[in-house]
Amino acid sequence: MTFQQFVGDAAYRRTYWARNHVGWRHVHRTRPNDGHLALARMEAAGAVVGVLTQNVDRLHQAAGSRAVIDLHGTYARVLCLGCGMVISRDELAVRLEALNPGFVEAVVADVEIAPDADAVIASTEGFTVADCEACGGLLKPDIVYFGENVPPARVARAMALVDGADALLDAGTSPTLTALAEALGDTHR
Repeated sequence: MTFQQFVGDAAYRRTYWARNHVGWRHVHRTRPNDGHLALARMEAAGAVVGVLTQNVDRLHQAAGSRAVIDLHGTYARVLCLGCGMVISRDELAVRLEALNPGFVEAVVADVEIAPDADAVIASTEGFTVADCEACGGLLKPDIVYFGENVPPARVARAMALVDGADALLDAGTSPTLTALAEALGDTHR
């Protein structure tokens, strides 16, 4: 889903939040893997001074890493696009449950759930999306959608980490440094 779809179409928002509401109940099942744990041990030993990740799942923190920059944000926080208020995803889960009693139970029979809390469900009709309690604005997960820019302060923190490093380890299936270089117009490669 693009940022433009999310903010511009109530049906896209309903689909996102309905699927996420079902999947959010299962995110605790996803555990850090050996790579997450190794990086945390290396940080504890002083061999790693920071982790820069484009994953939104907070598995680096769950593994024990403390100096983590979540380049693409985190699904554990929700932002109001109107007033900037921030709430936890857990807090929103309570509100969504109150607005949609029985929804999860009605769709959960045979649901596939991804590690990022996205659940594949047949229909999102009838799901009620929560608005900001402070201003009535649109709530959005604190993740960077396609077509959306990484917040400048976050980019600056990431670049300071990279620029201050003696060495870099670029690991994973979709290397973060490549994504960062692309986001910056390839000026720091």
